[in-house]
Amino acid sequence: MKSIKTAIAETRFKDRPKNIAYEFQEYGVYLAESLADTKHYSLYIKLAKEVDRKILEEVLNFTKGYYGAKNKARVFMWRLKQLKG
Repeated sequence: MKSIKTAIAETRFKDRPKNIAYEFQEYGVYLAESLADTKHYSLYIKLAKEVDRKILEEVLNFTKGYYGAKNKARVFMWRLKQLKG
């Protein structure tokens, strides 16, 4: 059995925010990692806090199904702008 220290050290995203206290923060981190845009954790945390979760889920599902995208984060933002506007 691995110790907690080694399990944390082996995580895929080592620059993940350490002080997550709320559910919306966890969801924002999930969005950033799903879109492979870990440089912008704070943006996705802000979106998770302010935008309706139903809209974010719909946009994320659209983006995951968009196989030809070079940059899934850009597709995510484009689709989010369409649905909000």
